[in-house]
Amino acid sequence: MAIDQVHDLQQVYRKILHSMSRPGTISSLSEIAERVDFNLPCYNATILSAMTFLDAESTFHILSEEQKDLIEKISEYTSSRYAPINEADFVIVLRDDTDTVIQKAMQQCKNGTLIDPQLSSIWIIESTPLSDEGQWMLTGPGIQHKCQVQTRFNQSMWKARNEKTKEYPLGIDLIFTDEHEQVVCIPRTTTINNMEVS
Repeated sequence: MAIDQVHDLQQVYRKILHSMSRPGTISSLSEIAERVDFNLPCYNATILSAMTFLDAESTFHILSEEQKDLIEKISEYTSSRYAPINEADFVIVLRDDTDTVIQKAMQQCKNGTLIDPQLSSIWIIESTPLSDEGQWMLTGPGIQHKCQVQTRFNQSMWKARNEKTKEYPLGIDLIFTDEHEQVVCIPRTTTINNMEVS
């Protein structure tokens, strides 16, 4: 069965919005992902997230230079246009992208302006299995007290992210996906600390 472009993607939108408003909360897209009938070099949760948010008015960038087929498919499915990293509204990070490439892209991506902070990039990042028992402590709006999370990001990658968000309302919003069709969101308003650092 194919994806229902209206009903299924509305469900994806609601689940991601839930996770974005409650940072660190893991949402499952597994029921919808079962209907994905594309054969693409990315997680089902990644393509579902892209199909939900990208449209003819938006642009996207994929870090890997080896993914011309995926670029074409995303453009075909969403009517979105591929753009350089410094112009893209959405940045898609695949599981094989290296830490060095990710950090460099994070320095170059759109960060919004004080007049138009919404003109920043949203990142869709393929991660190692997501967990709410990780070493990273999250605090901020939408988090009642504090919560933990584990993603593919290490200390240096979170440092690069924090550099982008230090002048609020500037910053980037992150949507992590994994092979188990899970998503977790870290908006720019969330503060992240390493529990293992005293």
